Amino acid sequence: MTERLSDLDSFDRKILDVMAIDGRISVTELARRIGLSKSPTQARLKRLEETGIIRGYRALFDPIRLGRDHVAFVEVRLSDTRESALAAFNAAVLRIPEVEQCHLIAGSFDYLLKVRTSSMSDYRLVLAEKVSTLPHLSSTSTYVAMQAVKEEGVGPAA
Repeated sequence: MTERLSDLDSFDRKILDVMAIDGRISVTELARRIGLSKSPTQARLKRLEETGIIRGYRALFDPIRLGRDHVAFVEVRLSDTRESALAAFNAAVLRIPEVEQCHLIAGSFDYLLKVRTSSMSDYRLVLAEKVSTLPHLSSTSTYVAMQAVKEEGVGPAA
């Protein structure tokens, strides 16, 4: 059974809201915050995990503190958009660690990549040696981010 957002009640939504901010919260504290006792909260949490609504837990790293504060968004146009070409592109882009996100777009270009590196010179190398060699690539346009106003795991720059 696949659950959808419409299948969730207000307690399930509260669990998701709290867990999105603090995935390491104890079940006891989670129960307190959503207004249920521990056992029903634990059962709801388990159901959300088993149905795949909660897909997992992970540590979020601050890329700026790790020296990876250069972000570029890259519009990609392909020379071929048949399914086999898209599959080849998808498989190849997964092997580029600097590409944080890759989205197939309905619009005037085919893909939007989010590329994170330590500097503009590092980005130039990634673009020249990795992105530009992707299969069926016709052209790219780069947009450099000046500041992350809202980004998962990263607060606003002080």
